[in-house]
Amino acid sequence: MNQKENYHIRRSARAKRARIIVTAEKIEVVAPLRMPEKQIHQFVATKQVWLESAKNKVQRHVENIARFSPAKYKEGALVPYQGERYALAIKSSQNKQIKITFEQGFIAYVPESFLANLSSEELSDHIRRAFIHWMAEVAAKKSAFYINKYEALYQLSSRSITIKEQKSRWGSCGIHNDINLNWLLILAPAEILEYVAIHELCHIQERNHSAAFWLLVAKHCPNYKYHRGWLKQHGASLMLGL
Repeated sequence: MNQKENYHIRRSARAKRARIIVTAEKIEVVAPLRMPEKQIHQFVATKQVWLESAKNKVQRHVENIARFSPAKYKEGALVPYQGERYALAIKSSQNKQIKITFEQGFIAYVPESFLANLSSEELSDHIRRAFIHWMAEVAAKKSAFYINKYEALYQLSSRSITIKEQKSRWGSCGIHNDINLNWLLILAPAEILEYVAIHELCHIQERNHSAAFWLLVAKHCPNYKYHRGWLKQHGASLMLGL
């Protein structure tokens, strides 16, 4: 694999010099708009020792992160949902697909053919994927509720609400007021998703993180500093998903 395949180059009008960002998902080189690509590759070549050290440090950090999700989706596994963990019960079903329900705990209704023919690892993976679909749907409904609620209170209007898994962001607000929220927030306490919805909605009026922006957030989310702190403390675990 050559250098160009090892890292992604991102041009930035704010960058005065090249710098390297190493995360668990990628290596990114942020470079000034007019910096020649050849010079960028030369810069990275001089940083190989540092780069290997940084990658090893990130890997050690990832390995030490405590997962919210169970190692295996089986009877009695504890599944995270809105800041708690709930026991999973697995029941046989005549359906063709796995169905997830939630009351006091989770029930996965699994087709008899799955139970009869799949290995425990394969069954666990099928149940995990069913949970991802279920969680994303619930996150979409709750996000729409929060956005609609606070649009009226703030007298702001979004163009669309999209729920998806993002590897490094909890949410975003585009230039046309399209709001994106990370479905993984449904694993966190309910007030965390509510805070992020408020946060992104406020960017419709205040596009940066100025004092005016935080005053607007605080208008309906006075405990926002606690919620920000929760995400900083537990965000890495949350990002590991299900």
